[in-house]
Amino acid sequence: MRIELRGVAKGRDGQALPPTTVGFESGRATLARAETEQRPTVLGLIAAGRMRPDSGEVVIDGKTDASAIRRRIALIDAPEVSDPAPDITLGGVAAEELMFAGIPSNPVSVGRWLSQLGLDHLARVPIANVAPHARLRLLTELALLREGVEGLVIVSPDRHGGDPMEWWELAKGLADRGFALLVIAGDASAAAIGAAAMIARMHGPDEPDDELPLAQGGIA
Repeated sequence: MRIELRGVAKGRDGQALPPTTVGFESGRATLARAETEQRPTVLGLIAAGRMRPDSGEVVIDGKTDASAIRRRIALIDAPEVSDPAPDITLGGVAAEELMFAGIPSNPVSVGRWLSQLGLDHLARVPIANVAPHARLRLLTELALLREGVEGLVIVSPDRHGGDPMEWWELAKGLADRGFALLVIAGDASAAAIGAAAMIARMHGPDEPDDELPLAQGGIA
């Protein structure tokens, strides 16, 4: 599966999202840069088939089919769209995610899934107080339990702080399992990840050129 955003823009004169081109596909993690409070979420909504761009096009395997994108792509942690309320415990968030996946969400089931993820000790901690890596691991792993989901669009994981390499490695690990990953983050995180990739190439085997694809276009 490959999803391509070709020159998509939103808002008058592209104020909500300037013309942007990016593609992501099964088995790879792609990093797209987006700054300002609104643009990462707008880009995420468009990439996940939840919002129609004002210009440009979005295709899946060469065809325009927003409903197919919505079925096959889960939108993760988009501010004010798909992010959990900050005061809900991690266990409560897990129960909601299991319910969305059509899996029993009773306390026993929640405890079992959290234990499998190594997060059971955080069950009573408000999600806002959970470390970024653990938060994202919970949201991504449980989203992948939904029927038909083959890829994820993760929005602004860097807003929670922490080392960007942690969530980038998590995204690459999911891609290694065959899923399509698009991660939308700011310039600072993209620079840090790019620098780490360059250092890795200097001290080890060359990484594939597609290891760190970036969106093309006017993302400020």
